[in-house]
Amino acid sequence: MDDIVKAAMAKWPNVPHCYGWLGLDARGQWYMRDDRTQAAGPFALLPGETGPTSKGSWLRHEKLIDFIARNYAADEAGQWFFQNGPQRVYVELETCPWVWRLQPDGTVQSHTGVPVQVQGSLLDEDGHLYLVTALGVGRVHSADMALAADAVEQGRWTPDAVERRSLAARFGYEPSPQRRRQAGG
Repeated sequence: MDDIVKAAMAKWPNVPHCYGWLGLDARGQWYMRDDRTQAAGPFALLPGETGPTSKGSWLRHEKLIDFIARNYAADEAGQWFFQNGPQRVYVELETCPWVWRLQPDGTVQSHTGVPVQVQGSLLDEDGHLYLVTALGVGRVHSADMALAADAVEQGRWTPDAVERRSLAARFGYEPSPQRRRQAGG
């Protein structure tokens, strides 16, 4: 976490948390979600749901994305957030808290640029590949599936079957802190 963020938290310890305004998609892209966007539908559907979704505005400002990445963490309830100065901005997740990028040299890093070691792999009913690391579970970026197929063919990963709907409970993360809060959780 940035020192300036820690200082702001110490100076203003009681700033209310923010829900629903930031989303992370399955490709590791961040989205800002204003009131109108939130009213149009959730950021993502939970497994088994149908209906419209509303992502919002795709963030493209590199310095802002880097700031979010450096200050991205989870609370004790498995809700992921971006600590924006004294305010905690909870993140709506399209799939998982992490999106993995595979490198040509066989290494893996998170959408925030953190290198990780793969501890296990999972394949859901729709053919999405997830990797388990010390950071947690994440989905492999769709653009990296050729590299992922190579890793499986070479025997570096042997994916176990998993139902997508079980991932959040199994790995202890909350896909929608906003909905949890609205439900009284």
